[in-house]
Amino acid sequence: MPTLDEARRLILGHTRTLGTESVELLEALNLVTAEDIVAPWDMPLCDNSAMDGYAVQSSDCLSAVRLRIAGTVMAGTLSDIAVESGSAVKVMTGARMPTGSDAVVPFENAEADGEYVTLKAVVKYHQHLRLKGSDLRRDEIVIPAGTTIRAPEISMMASFNMSRVTVFRRPKVAILSTGDELVEVGQIVVPGKVVDSNGVSLAAMAKECGAIVQMLGIACDTVQSHVEKMSTGLQADIFITSAGVSVGERDLVRQVLTDLGVSFEFHSVDVRPGGPTTFGRKGNCLVICLPGNPVASMIIFAELVKPAILKVMGYRRILPSTVRAILQESASKRTGRTKLLRVRLESSGEKLLAYSSGEQATGMLKTLLRADGLAVLPAECGTVCAGEEVEVHVLSSNVLMQQETI
Repeated sequence: MPTLDEARRLILGHTRTLGTESVELLEALNLVTAEDIVAPWDMPLCDNSAMDGYAVQSSDCLSAVRLRIAGTVMAGTLSDIAVESGSAVKVMTGARMPTGSDAVVPFENAEADGEYVTLKAVVKYHQHLRLKGSDLRRDEIVIPAGTTIRAPEISMMASFNMSRVTVFRRPKVAILSTGDELVEVGQIVVPGKVVDSNGVSLAAMAKECGAIVQMLGIACDTVQSHVEKMSTGLQADIFITSAGVSVGERDLVRQVLTDLGVSFEFHSVDVRPGGPTTFGRKGNCLVICLPGNPVASMIIFAELVKPAILKVMGYRRILPSTVRAILQESASKRTGRTKLLRVRLESSGEKLLAYSSGEQATGMLKTLLRADGLAVLPAECGTVCAGEEVEVHVLSSNVLMQQETI
C-alpha cells in the first residue's frame, strides 16, 4: 500500500501532457503556452512621450528659459514638426517624439503665454521619455513555453496584435458515481435514497482546474450498467469514479474496470481519510477511483487528482501549496498512517495558527466547508500536541488574503 506521497508520484509518473491547440486569446486565460511567444517588434515602437507636456531640447534648458511653441503632436498621429533650438512642441502622452527633441516637460512644470512657454526648472536629458525598445526588443522571448497565462500575458500578447495562441489542450475528465442508493440532484429523494453530491462536487473541482467535464451520471449496481457507463468513461483523458471500490457484494467498480482492460497500479493508499482509493490505466486514459464518502473524495481529489489534471495541461507548479502553521489543539491518530486534518487558518503576527475546523469524522461535510487547508499529520506520529508546527496543504488560493476591516 503506497503512502500519500508515493501514490501521487505513481500517478504523476504515468501522466503526460496532451497535444496542443490554438485558442482565442481570452479563452487562453489560465491555460499554458505550448510555444515561446516572441516579440515581433520593439516596444515601444518609437520614442514617445510619457506625459502630456512640451517636447524640448534639454541642452536649451540648463536654466530657466522661454521657448517658442512650434506646434502640437497628438498620440497616434504622424507629424513632420521638428524641435529646433529655442522652440518646443506640445505633445500628448504616447505621442511620437518630434525630430530634434530629447526630453519632455510636463504641463504642470511650464507656463504657457500665447505662442511661448516658460520653463522654470532645469530639464534632464531623456526625462519623461519612453525610448524605443526600452521595454522589449524585437525577437526577444517574452513569454516562454510552459507559462501559465494570466492577465499580464493576455495584455502582452494583445499588444503584439495576437488574436490566438497555441496552448496545451485541456483534458476531458469523465466523472461517474455508482450505487443504487443514489439519485441525481433535483430528483425526489425517498427514504433510503441519497442525493449524489459527489458527481457535481468532483465536476466542480475538475472545472476549477480547467478541465472539460463529462458527467456520466450514476451507474446502478449491475454489471451491465457499470459496463455501459465505464466504457464511455474510458474514452476520456481522465476517468474518475466514486464509491464501489471496496470488496462488498455490490462493489463492482474494480472488477468491471479490470474486465474492460484497466491495469491497476494500486488499490488503496495509506492515508486517512481516503484510504480506499484506486489508480489504474487503460491506454492513455488515467483511471482514479475515489471513495464514496463526499469528504474523502474531495480531499483525495485535491491531493492526487488535481496535480494530475494540472500536469496534463502543461502546468509546472502542480503540487499542493503548503504553509507551516502552529496547531492549536492536540490531535490523536493511529501510528503508521498519514492523517489529513481539516483546519482553518488564522494569522497572528508573522505566524499562522491552525485550528481544527470541527469533528473530523468522514461524514462531517460541514468541517470541509470551514476548512482552509489540510494539516498533514505524519505516519510515524501518534498524538500531535497543541503548539507543534505542522505542514498544511492550502485548499483555497485566497485563504491568506487579508480580511477587509471597516
